[in-house]
Amino acid sequence: MSRILVIGATGTVGRPLIKELIARGEAVKAASRSGKPVEGAEGVPFDLLKPDFDTLFKGVDRMFLMLPAGYTDSKGLLLPIVNAAAERKVKIVLQTAYGVNADDAIPYRQVELAVEKAGVPFVILRPNWFADNFQGFWKGGVTHGQISLPAANGKSSFIDVRDIAASAAAALTSSEFDGRAFDLTGPAALSYAEAAETLSRVLGRTITYQHIETDAFVAMLTGAGVQDDYAQFVASLFHPVREGWSAGVTHHVKELTGREARSIRDYAEHNKQTLLA
Repeated sequence: MSRILVIGATGTVGRPLIKELIARGEAVKAASRSGKPVEGAEGVPFDLLKPDFDTLFKGVDRMFLMLPAGYTDSKGLLLPIVNAAAERKVKIVLQTAYGVNADDAIPYRQVELAVEKAGVPFVILRPNWFADNFQGFWKGGVTHGQISLPAANGKSSFIDVRDIAASAAAALTSSEFDGRAFDLTGPAALSYAEAAETLSRVLGRTITYQHIETDAFVAMLTGAGVQDDYAQFVASLFHPVREGWSAGVTHHVKELTGREARSIRDYAEHNKQTLLA
């Protein structure tokens, strides 16, 4: 049976994607540093800095590709994988980020362009800010009742990772969407203050939002053990938020999956126990 390779198999999107694919009856290779099985999928060892492409792509005809958290060199790390997939005629479903197509000089956009020119079937997915960041990167703020970010009053159409996973599964298991790019968003754009209000109502406790300056945000991240280059990278992502560029809303999740995208309230209710922990 042909297999689907999932890069970042143990990550925020990778794990629910594998569950979705297994439920559809697909054979999956889960690429991770440990090489252990993930959610019932066959494990394969994968070092992003020293990839063994022959082992990685053995028996594979489709691939989900994204840059795992903690890395910033999207071109340097992803282009060799794109080239290896193209040589082996493997379909590529690439996850980048909302808005990267605004300028061809953006490194992530250059990866997209390489995929478009690779000569194999492809789909590009550009998710907006993850709703699940509230139980990840911003969990400390949720726990302490104040989320502090350099977003000012900018709005984002937060997307539930379950919708990203379902969209990726649709792209990987059908040729209907080949050759296209999809901007994945939630159903509405909210400021972080509005998102905090929604979380407060669902969780039954007060959570507020405070704007902080970029330098203070970087210092907060590095103080928590985040590498400086990655902290600077994450901080830079809030510039589009402050400018209002992340407030767009699309219906691409429904086009791919057949159902509407989940709201922040849906996300919070589903993850209530994790958010309260």
